[in-house]
This record gives sequence, C-alpha cells and structure tokens, in this order.
Amino acid sequence: MRDPLERALVASTEEVRNFDDEAASYAKLLDDNEQVTRLVESEPAETPLEPCVDRRISPASIDAVHDWSESKAPKVELKPLPQGLRYAFLGANKTYPVIVNSSLNSAEIALLLSKLRKHRKALGYSLDAIVGILPELCMHRIHLEENAKTSVEHQRRLNPNLQDVVKKEIMKLLDVGIIYPISDSKWVSPVHVVPKKGGVTVVKNEKDELIPTRTVTGHRMCIDYRKLNAATRKYPFPLSFIDQMLERLANHSYYCFLDGYSGFFQILIHPDDQEKTTFPCPYGTYAYSRMPFWLCNAPATFRRCMMSIFTDMIEDFMEVFMDDFSVYGSSFKDCLENLCVVLKRCEEKNLVLNGRSVI
Repeated sequence: MRDPLERALVASTEEVRNFDDEAASYAKLLDDNEQVTRLVESEPAETPLEPCVDRRISPASIDAVHDWSESKAPKVELKPLPQGLRYAFLGANKTYPVIVNSSLNSAEIALLLSKLRKHRKALGYSLDAIVGILPELCMHRIHLEENAKTSVEHQRRLNPNLQDVVKKEIMKLLDVGIIYPISDSKWVSPVHVVPKKGGVTVVKNEKDELIPTRTVTGHRMCIDYRKLNAATRKYPFPLSFIDQMLERLANHSYYCFLDGYSGFFQILIHPDDQEKTTFPCPYGTYAYSRMPFWLCNAPATFRRCMMSIFTDMIEDFMEVFMDDFSVYGSSFKDCLENLCVVLKRCEEKNLVLNGRSVI
C-alpha cells in the first residue's frame, strides 16, 4: 500500500471517496492548492494534447480576487518618487496607488483613474490577483534532449537565519497555488537563498578610500535549475531591437509604462512537465504549477505569449519588451484610448499588470 500522501496524489475522483481520514486530509489539501487539472471529460479522446484549466479561472473567482474594497487593500510601501511623478489612488484613504505624471491636471487624472477603475481586473496588487493566462492560449513545456539523464539533488543545508526566508516564500506561493506538495519526481533541484542587491552607495574602506558598493536590502529564495536547464532543448525566440523600439516611441508625446505582475507566474506549466520543477526544502518537497523564473526557456515562452496576445497592437500604439509594456499616443485622449484597449485585452486573456506601474 502507498503512503497516504502518495495515494492522494495519484488517486482518481472515485477512489478519493473511499479514503481514510489521513489520506482524505491530504486529498483536500491538494485540491485546495493544485491549480491545474485535465479536461478529460469535455475533450474528444483522439485529442493528442489534453488541455488543462486553472480552477480559479471562473467569473466568480476572478471577481473575488479583484475585490477592491478598502478592507482588503494590501499594505503598499510608498517610496519617494523622482521629480515629475506623483502618486494617485484608485481606492479610498490612499489605497491602491498608481504612479502618474505630476504635470497632468486634475481633470485628466480624474478621467485616467475612472478608466483604470473600469478595467480593474487587469491590475493587480498582490499574488492573489494572478489567476493565470488562459491555458489554451499558452502553456510552458519542458522538452528534454535525447538520452538526457535525470538528476535528483538532495536538500542543501541552509543558514538557520535564512530558513525563515524560505518558509515565508513557501507559504506565500502555496497559499496562491503557484506550488503544490509532491512526493516523488525524477528531477529534483536544490534551493538557494541569495541576497537582494539594492542601489550603489559609496563607503569607506580600511584605508579611508571611497569604494562604490551595492547595498543588500534583503534575501530571496531561488531554485538551482542548472542541471535541468542543461538537459532542456533550447527554444530561442527573438527579442525586439531596442533602437527600433525607441524610434517608434520617440515620435509621440504621451506614454504609459506598465509591466506584468510577477509575469512568469501567470503562465501555466503543462501537467506532464510540472514534476520536473520539483525542489526540496526544510518544509517539504514541492513542484511548480506555474512557470518559475529560473527555467532557461521561460523568457522565450513569456515573450511568445505576449506577442500572441498583442500581435495586432505592437508597432501600432504599443511596444512590448519581455514583461514591460509601453503604450503611446499623440495626445492625452489618444493615449488613454489606447491604454483602455490594452487593458481590455488583458482582461480577456487573464493577464494581470502591476497596479503600481507608471501610468
């Protein structure tokens, strides 16, 4: 007999009904956190690739995560802004901030904020707002080279002071369904905790010499996928030429600068490839249901997805470079109309933009 967790991972719906209490609790946990399931009953049997769906992708679930009530407003640190920019707020009592140009008059800002509130489903302020890009539009695959050898690496020893960083990250990702517990995999990659580098500051060394140094603002968890990436078939996808993008942008007077909210996490991983992202930590073994940042083909997949979503808009009134979006127009009215078209398209495809972007 398999252990209770393994039975919950591989059991069918009918078998779950006959589980004992321990196995049933595991099944409930997996059901709450696993975001991808096969649509076997609704698709013809001869379909070569069974599509998957995120269980949170439904009108009710999307409305729930985009509830902009003051009580659910996330605590956002308002950092000092450079000259020419200021904060405006979509919610009451300085909640849901956006960054706007300080040269806009009150009427223009009021019109801009009203349009943003209308398309609030396209803006996110926390990971809860990410419901996932429609799987029929894009899913990430991890195709391995022929005769590639699997790799199972054990958990690396972590500094006790840094284990809390891993614990907080695991709880955050598990709570929103980006990762889920897994019991067995042929690919296991280790976890590392690396420092977050801030801006450059000048400090004096022992000889009273001024040395430029990057300040450490904190730590973050990352996964060492080097062995998996080495065995993965590379998928090159061309990026735009920066000089050509700047030439198209330079002929306009009004701009909106946006970026995807945790962009890579918005793309689902095909169920057959999710176990390849397995990683161990002091709090269990987990796999990603969404595309993590450290996979070698992740930038190419995200770029291809963005091109497919905005193919009729790029080079017309917007530019896309990875997860950075620039919308432009010759006047405030034209730029605002173009921004509304982009936000509407994001709502249709479940793409969430960072609500704190410069608009």
